[in-house]
Amino acid sequence: MKIKYVATWLLAIALTGCKDDFLTVIPETQLSSAIFFKTEADFAQAVNAAYAPLRPMFNDRAWKLQELHSDNAYYARNILYGAVDATENLADFAVPTANGVTANDNVLQQYRLNYQIIARTNQILTTIDGVDFAEASKNNLKGQALFLRAFAYFDLIRLFGKVPLHLKPVQNREEAALPLSTADVVYAQIEKDAKEAATLLPNKAKQEPGRATSGAAKTLLANLYITQKKWPQAEPLMKDVIANDGYQLMPDYNDAFSNTASNKNNQESVFEVQYMEGAAGFNGNFMYQFIPSPVTIDELKPLTGTSNTQPTSQESNNIPTPNLIRAYETGDKRKDATIGYITLSTSLRADKRFPYIKKYARTHSLHGNTGQNWPVYRYAEVLLFLAESLNEQGKTGEAATYLNQVRARAGLAPTTATSQTTMREAIFKERRVELAFENKRWFDLTRTGRVKEIITAYGAEVKANPAAYYYPAGAVPPPNAFTVLDDYYGLPAVEAALTPHF
Repeated sequence: MKIKYVATWLLAIALTGCKDDFLTVIPETQLSSAIFFKTEADFAQAVNAAYAPLRPMFNDRAWKLQELHSDNAYYARNILYGAVDATENLADFAVPTANGVTANDNVLQQYRLNYQIIARTNQILTTIDGVDFAEASKNNLKGQALFLRAFAYFDLIRLFGKVPLHLKPVQNREEAALPLSTADVVYAQIEKDAKEAATLLPNKAKQEPGRATSGAAKTLLANLYITQKKWPQAEPLMKDVIANDGYQLMPDYNDAFSNTASNKNNQESVFEVQYMEGAAGFNGNFMYQFIPSPVTIDELKPLTGTSNTQPTSQESNNIPTPNLIRAYETGDKRKDATIGYITLSTSLRADKRFPYIKKYARTHSLHGNTGQNWPVYRYAEVLLFLAESLNEQGKTGEAATYLNQVRARAGLAPTTATSQTTMREAIFKERRVELAFENKRWFDLTRTGRVKEIITAYGAEVKANPAAYYYPAGAVPPPNAFTVLDDYYGLPAVEAALTPHF
């Protein structure tokens, strides 16, 4: 989105509502929703502010909860750096949880960022219909707010199982403490919001790059239906996106992902989180959080290309696991595009060669300041969603058509799966390698009911061979590793202090 529209300062604005009462006095020296939302420009700024929490969410938190917390990624243990319990506990499936709550800070921050989006979109959605301006613009802004609210609730309900359902601005502390709504209730609201967003939003060709589109709303809705196993509802949505929304696979898998200043929102991109390299404050640095350490300037500079490369010493995360690396078939072009290798001369590990996430390692100008976008939905996933929804309805032959489009781009032969059971497993495996490190794996494990099966086996592998999982000689996983295999995280303990319902 354009810089001139980005209004992240709205985070500090108290957009509080006022009672409809002739005694109510609105202070002219303070900004509230009653006096702020008057023009189209006001709503444009508010919508931009609703996107803003996505940047810290995807840069710092979502990958920890949804990818590091899976069999795709682990952490590179650096005993000189010390432990980072809140993150290590996610990788080790050892998140301390009691009475349905956890003190894990990553869980807390993800929860709060989603509710920031919800609070901001609620302000927009409760006021926009009462202000008169051009219908097309109003529909677009309203559609974006609906999409973002649906997106935030979809993330929350898949992470926690039950959450408070706020649909209007909170006026006081008492109103903030709503009872927990069940998944079915929250799913119904997500469906309602996403359906309306799909009708209000323009398609990719007519929308400003980086903003939600009708295709993004339909893909989110299909994702919801697939999570609910409503396969017949997902099928027509994905066929509509394929036929009418103008997406296509980039010929080279590597080009499906943006560079720090180019190739953003390309033809494969259905929705991605926008970052911008530079001093404006819209940059990311997730590439640096994923780089194995300790790394010297000479070892890091070929990956970053920066003019001021600096060595790093940290406990790095989202390191590709041997388990994932084995999942790639021979000849799969995605493997080399997704995973690279770096030698760390000062590592305390005997094997100083480490894998890293190559798809996000794009050259840029300044150390720790990157601009590549984060892919949330890609057209490849649309094809896989359609393949899965078809197969689950017994249309296995038709499903193969869409699965094979994804495989062909990867340089692989058509699938050999012919039964519904073998096709189900083929799609499950294809999603893992196609969408690796895009925050899909944890939700794939939970929605298919395979957490205990897959993570138990994965945990046994880590414990049996810590050296293969980046531990220095003598270091081993903690005793509580792989003991908390729940489908949902506990709700944030800090938030539990503010409500009687957790």
